Amino acid sequence: MSDPVRTQSKASRYLFILVLGLLLGVVATVMAMRAIQERQDHFPDSLMTVLAKQSQLLGESQKQNRCAPSDVAPRLQTLRALSNDLDLAFPGLKDDARFQQHASQFRATLNDALASVPSDCAALAVTLQKLGSDCKACHQDFK
Repeated sequence: MSDPVRTQSKASRYLFILVLGLLLGVVATVMAMRAIQERQDHFPDSLMTVLAKQSQLLGESQKQNRCAPSDVAPRLQTLRALSNDLDLAFPGLKDDARFQQHASQFRATLNDALASVPSDCAALAVTLQKLGSDCKACHQDFK
């Protein structure tokens, strides 16, 4: 007598093809998203990140009661130097009067702070409040 012929289920083959297709789809999606990300200009986000970090460090200096001009001036100088690149970071806004007003106000606040560097934590708090207001006003209009 002969052995009955086993019929192998095709479901395992279909399952394998489905899993392979999903895996290839995920890989292709990740590759496409990375290619799109590489085409983006990272300078605006980077500039905002560094400005925020410098402001945060000034705030930490104030909290630690390290408000001597020698502690504060380098951070203010860095902020002022970075503020020169606002127009470069946002070329689509360079002709917008509101953006120019916000950028000019931010630079003016930094110029005033550098002209008379805060010598105590109370003065630094006022400067930080002005800088925060300048940033917030711009972000409300353009974010």
